[in-house]
Parts: sequence; structure tokens; C-alpha cells
Amino acid sequence: MDSLIYSLTATVPVFLVIVLGHVLRRIGLLDGGFVTVSNAFNFRVTLPVLLFCDMAGSHLREEFDVRLVLFCATVTTVMFFAIWFLARLLLRDKSLVGAFVQACCRSSVAVLGVAFITNIYGNAGMAPQMILGSVPLFNIYAVVVLAFEGEHTGSTGDNLIRAARGAVTNPIIIGLALGMLASLLDLSFPPMVNKTLGMVGGMATPQALICIGAGFEGRKAVARLKPTLAAAAVKLMALPAVFLPLAVLLGFREQALLAIVIMLGSPVTPSSCVMAKTMGGDDVLTSSAIVATTLLSAFTLTFWIFLFRQLAIWDSKNEKIYFA
Repeated sequence: MDSLIYSLTATVPVFLVIVLGHVLRRIGLLDGGFVTVSNAFNFRVTLPVLLFCDMAGSHLREEFDVRLVLFCATVTTVMFFAIWFLARLLLRDKSLVGAFVQACCRSSVAVLGVAFITNIYGNAGMAPQMILGSVPLFNIYAVVVLAFEGEHTGSTGDNLIRAARGAVTNPIIIGLALGMLASLLDLSFPPMVNKTLGMVGGMATPQALICIGAGFEGRKAVARLKPTLAAAAVKLMALPAVFLPLAVLLGFREQALLAIVIMLGSPVTPSSCVMAKTMGGDDVLTSSAIVATTLLSAFTLTFWIFLFRQLAIWDSKNEKIYFA
């Protein structure tokens, strides 16, 4: 029972804030303009600042986990190309392949992922290192798949160059890189600067969750129902079931293991819908998968956290639930 209560306390508050955002939109306090501007603000300012602060405040020379970064990069590569191969083999409608692969593989690690980890540990924990190993590859591989499978305009080479440029100029990656540099150089900032950065970064999680709820469109979940449910099953259950035992066997525990759970089992990132639409993929399937995985992850992430706690793989003696 203790493990169940712990798991619910880790996940339910996150989704209650999402529900609050949806309620505020329904009663007219928030609108589409707010969601658009706030999402851009989160992506370009608050999330990069949050991750910069967590990375800069860490003792990177002692705490940088090369194994975690390499594991995340390797798993991201394997799952993208394995699912691409299987989708080409098994999907009857080949026009859905690009969007289906995106929906199965790309996770909302920088928004919902950081929210979950912050809820448990009070900071981003090992999330910045997991993001470093996965997010640039998420973006590049998604463009590779859509470049070959979507009814896109422009050459494959141009699309790949655009993907690489997008990864390098991604504000979240820039925030991580600057945080790494500050940590390695052991830079310190005046208290007023630290306080300012902390206040800006502190807005990231609640504002992002409110925006997810306010932008939620449940009716899209019924479109492309069969491939949507298949993608959700792969994203939320199959991938964690395949790769999490391997992570445990390799010795990942506590914050590192939670970061891997988030990388594998988080909902589909909303940015994948924009990419699918831009590159000729099926944006209806993508948006349906975003809605379905966001709804279902409330149960599946609770399940994975409960399972590892129950099996005593998670040593949580020093953990607290901060968000609630």
C-alpha cells in the first residue's frame, strides 16, 4: 500500500494541474492565444533556464553519468529504427508510417518528464543528462523518418540539414550546454542573479502543465483510433517493458532509473504534431496519439513507478514528494 500511495502522489498532482488548465480553458479564463504564447515562452525561456540552473548547480565533474547519456542515446537509436522497420512491415496504410514512428518514440521529456522528476526530488535530478542523450536524437531521427516517409517538399539532404540545425539551436539544448559549461568551470553567480534565475526557472513546470491542459482537445483522440491505440501501447507499455529490465541489469537505480522511465514512458511531445504537418506526415494520427498518451500515461507511469518500488528496485529512503 505504501508503494501505491507513493506512486499516486508522484503522478496524480501533475495531472491535476493539467486538469486545472483544461477547466480554466473551458470556463473562458484562458484561450488559444494564451496557450500559444505561453508554450513559446516555456520552450524559449523558462525550461532552458530551469535546466541551466539544475545543470550549473550540479557537481558535473563528479556526478556526470556517461553511462546514462550513452544508454539513452543508444536506446533512442535502437527504438527509432526498430519501430520504423516494424511499421514498414506491419502497417497496411504506408502513408501513416512516419507519423506512427514519431508517435511511438518521441517523448515529452522536457515538459512532463521534468515535472514528474521535480515532483519527486525537488529538482530535475538526472533529467538534464537524459535529455542530453535523447532529445537531439529525437529531433534528428524524426526528421529522417518523415523525410523518407512523408509527402514532404524539399530534398532529403535539406531536411536533414534543417534537423541538425534545429537540434543545435534548440533553446533547451543551449540551456543544458551553458549549464554544463558553468558547472565544469565552477562558475558562481551573485545571490541576486541566482534568485532571479530560480524564479524564472520555477515557472517552467506549473506553467507548462497548465498549457497542456488548456490546449487539450479530447475529440482528436477518436481520429485514427486503431493506429492511435497501437502507438499508445508501444509508447507507454511496450518500450518500457523491453528496455527498463535492461537498464536495471546494467545497474541504473534511483534518479537515473527514473530518468530512463520518463524517457521511455512519457506521452508524445506536442511538437511532433507541428513537425508531422510541416513534413507531410499524418498530423491527425500524431495529434490523436498526443491526446491518447497524455490521458493514459496517468495510469501507465503510476504503474511503472509502483512496480519498481514494489520490487525494491527504487531506493527511496531519501526521496520526498515536493510538488504536492
